[in-house]
Amino acid sequence: MKFLDHLEEWIVTFLMGGATLIIFVAVVHRYAAGLAIPGVQDWLLSLSMSWAQELTIIMFVWMCKFGAAYGVRTGIHVGVDVLINRLDDKMRAKFIIFGLCAGALFTGIVAALASGFVWDNGAHYAWFKLLGMSLDGLPEGPTTPDLEWPTWMVYSAVPLGSSLMCFRFLQVMVGFIKTGELPHHDHGHVDGLEEVLPIDLNPYAMKDNLHPDETADGQGGAK
Repeated sequence: MKFLDHLEEWIVTFLMGGATLIIFVAVVHRYAAGLAIPGVQDWLLSLSMSWAQELTIIMFVWMCKFGAAYGVRTGIHVGVDVLINRLDDKMRAKFIIFGLCAGALFTGIVAALASGFVWDNGAHYAWFKLLGMSLDGLPEGPTTPDLEWPTWMVYSAVPLGSSLMCFRFLQVMVGFIKTGELPHHDHGHVDGLEEVLPIDLNPYAMKDNLHPDETADGQGGAK
């Protein structure tokens, strides 16, 4: 279970870093190839970077699917809960559990349907070939235009990401039943920055009506 605790962060971090690097290299390549540098220009023009855009699009699709699972686990997704929060605790808990069950059911159905689509789109051919089974009558499936990768590999982001979302919904529901708490994300919090301000500190106080006063700990406030 510990392996799944930060799975989304690892995947999204890798994909975001990789996509950023690929885009940077593609932009530098396009710019440098336009410079009339003897030898270097011909070598750069011989390198094709036409695949870069397609690959980054694929990476961003995968990033979005696993990022959605991360949102479920951390409570980032926007929810309209004004009415639910006005209910008494017992009724509120029932609605929350119902909503989490609905989310798990929906993402589970999407994962099942997407798995069937990916399987028929060429995944069955790849697995049968890998296992040395008969390929008679099995279509190999389409490929992407530039990279010429099997499209079922690209579409696998939907069943995998949706399955992880379904698991996260169930995980949050179990946690809520046990503790009564839902994951909450503080958009004003910065990881790694822990700061405790004095209770009586007024960061907007002015010493001379022009400049914020500075206390001994470097925070703005009136002495």
